[in-house]
Amino acid sequence: FSLTGKEALSHFPSLGPSPSSAQGRGHVKQCDLLQLSRKQKRLCRREPGLAETLRDSIRLGVMECQFQFRSERWNCSLEGRTSLLKRGFKETAFLYAVSSAALTHSLARACSAGRMERCTCDDSPGLENRKAWQWGVCGDNLKYSTKFLKKFLGQKRIGKDLRAKVDIHNTNVGIKAVKNGLKTTCKCHGVSGSCAVRTCWKQLSPFHEIGRLLKLRYDDAVKVFSTTNDAVGHSELAGPQRHGHPPRHPPAPRPTDLVYVEDSPSFCRPSKYSLGTAGRTCSREGNCDSMCCGRGYNTQSRLVTFSCHCQVQWCCYVECQQCMQEEVVYSCKQ
Repeated sequence: FSLTGKEALSHFPSLGPSPSSAQGRGHVKQCDLLQLSRKQKRLCRREPGLAETLRDSIRLGVMECQFQFRSERWNCSLEGRTSLLKRGFKETAFLYAVSSAALTHSLARACSAGRMERCTCDDSPGLENRKAWQWGVCGDNLKYSTKFLKKFLGQKRIGKDLRAKVDIHNTNVGIKAVKNGLKTTCKCHGVSGSCAVRTCWKQLSPFHEIGRLLKLRYDDAVKVFSTTNDAVGHSELAGPQRHGHPPRHPPAPRPTDLVYVEDSPSFCRPSKYSLGTAGRTCSREGNCDSMCCGRGYNTQSRLVTFSCHCQVQWCCYVECQQCMQEEVVYSCKQ
């Protein structure tokens, strides 16, 4: 993949040979296996541990995207991804956001886990009651993560065209989603559980929570266009007119809004963007009508085996019987 400021990890590439195949050749060789820009390869070679963190973030982003869209017509499949990223759809916006969020999250966790040589635990100052609050657990280093990510993606060179602004905006939405999930977690120490002393550390939300938040942002994504700001003399993103807003000054999208510039295809039939929905399983009471695009669905019965009537046996094992039941599967017609 080409991790440029404009493409922002959204390709979710094939990862190339597995890390085990690069063992003994060092992290430099692992960097060369990833499809990076020349500048990014230089940064990767200078950061032992970064290549594997990039791989982790790609897997994390792919899995979360496919989980969040498992019941949608577009299910975040890898097929058609390259063509999709050339367009300005809502789905493209989500890919930019979830991939930048995954890299931010993975970098911060890699620092606190000791997998990166140039960063360690979070060292945020200014906790209240510092005499009693002691940093005894390694916190997730979001400060280093976000600083390095912007350098890695080259966001200082913002393009003037609308699409470049949209991509960078959506990348930043992903980073902000991770920041918003950062919490201070504390554990009490003392006699009889008293909180005379507390150990506190910064902890990121589970990535599922971030993915769920970004999916809500996708559902409420804002279609934007480019407008010239007379005060500063350059173009900015502008969204639909809001109630009470001066008509001559269209409002800018909020920093937390996912934005897009063109309406999405239906994803019902095979195209260069997806495989369509034929053969996809669905829920009759839930999403079959939408998923199958009015073509109807097939019903199939099958027997499934599962563990049942389980009992704990002395001392240390569980004994179960094998039961069978009929399961009905619904799938979209061609």
